Formats: sequence, C-alpha cells, structure tokens
Amino acid sequence: MQTEPRSAGKDQTSPKFKPFVPDEANIAEFTPKAVILGAFFAVLFGAATVYLALRAGVTVSASIPIAVLAIAVFKKTGSTILENNIVQTIGSAGESVAAGIVFTVTGFLFLEAGAGGEAFFQYWPIMMLSLAGGTL
Repeated sequence: MQTEPRSAGKDQTSPKFKPFVPDEANIAEFTPKAVILGAFFAVLFGAATVYLALRAGVTVSASIPIAVLAIAVFKKTGSTILENNIVQTIGSAGESVAAGIVFTVTGFLFLEAGAGGEAFFQYWPIMMLSLAGGTL
C-alpha cells in the first residue's frame, strides 16, 4: 500500500510569519509602572483569592480580569502591549501563589497533632495517592 505525503495537494507556499512586535523594535516592556501595577493587582487579586478559597473552598483564575483591567488603566496613561503582558504576568503569578499557599497551609493545620488529624489523614495512603496522581 502506497501513501501520499502529508503535504500532497496543499499549497507549498505559505506566507512568512510576521510577529506583532518585530525583533528590531525598541519599545518599553519592563517598566516601573508595569511592575507597580502588576504588584498592585497581585496583592488585590491575591487577597480576593485567599478570601474566596477560605470561604468557599474554591478559587478562580484572575488572569483575564487582570489583563482587562491593565488595558483599562493603561488606556489613560498610554502603554505598550509588552507592558500589559508584564502586568498580567505579575498579577496572575501573585494570585496563583496565594491560592497555592492558602490550600497548603490549611492542609497543614488539619494534619497537626492538636487538631486530631491523625485519625483522618495517614501518611502512607496520602503519599501513595499523591505519587500515583503525579505519575499519571
């Protein structure tokens, strides 16, 4: 049985990729205003994430709201797309770290001896389930 190559019947001339921001462009990216706004959003959304996680036991990703708010704030002051990317990255990272900490710390509180965690949480089953889940 003879097969045709994957490119058979397709146009071999594809347009050359042109990035939105060319390599030779010299535009602002890692600026103090981007870092400060990103840190502000990280603290704001991190606090909201901690509250929601402790109150409801679930978190939401704040990456898109942070990106939208960064565009709205920078529309007044003027910015570049790369500055918006920095704000969204810093804000999203802060929010994600807050979510990881809130679930880890509360888990440790359940495991402490004074809380009676030994009756509900045994070390070996938790470790084996974590190992199996990590392997999958």
